[in-house]
Amino acid sequence: MSDDTEIVFLGINDAGMRVYNWLCDRNGVFVRSLLTTREQLSSVRETQPEFVVSCGYSHIVPDDILSIPSGGCLNLHPGYLPYNRGANPNVWSIVDDTPAGATLHYMDESLDTGDIVARKGVSTDFADTGKSLHQRLEDAQVELFKQHWPEIEAGEESVTAQPEEGTYHRTDDFEELCELNPDEEMRVEELLNRLRALTFPPYDNAFIELEGERFYVDVEIERAE
Repeated sequence: MSDDTEIVFLGINDAGMRVYNWLCDRNGVFVRSLLTTREQLSSVRETQPEFVVSCGYSHIVPDDILSIPSGGCLNLHPGYLPYNRGANPNVWSIVDDTPAGATLHYMDESLDTGDIVARKGVSTDFADTGKSLHQRLEDAQVELFKQHWPEIEAGEESVTAQPEEGTYHRTDDFEELCELNPDEEMRVEELLNRLRALTFPPYDNAFIELEGERFYVDVEIERAE
């Protein structure tokens, strides 16, 4: 019998693939499978891994799966928890002026509320867009996991319960943010924050409808020399 630490990996995005590949290349670790759909979760029950690791997985993991791994289920979240639980943390850090960062935490029955292993803050700038901040948050997730995985694997990590306060946003909130009301009044800074948060080429996010036509809006802000 192998002494390797057995893992089932959930999700896929750029950060998730980088963490997944790093684990696959690591001595003493055996990544049994990479799951991306809800239906594939049954393999966690079949394989009984020591850990489940999630990064970029888009489904809620049910309690009966969370209870299986002896070491627990870990998630990388591109938000500085308890701020920006849920969807699109990169956008809401800009719009709400909340701390940006990455969090490694244990998963529980709720969304992004489990005990925190570690957090890594990411600085922001008025020239940031949703895309540029997203890229730095992905880098922070990978760095955070690599830094703290050895202590988790050794059972030497310390955890902190999340405070009850914080912020949470659904995908619906993002969709509502994308629609610009031509009659809405707001401060210039607030408008620019909203537009740059939604700027994520090549995707069309912010839009306005005038005289039956839809127009998409991106912004580019440059610091003066």
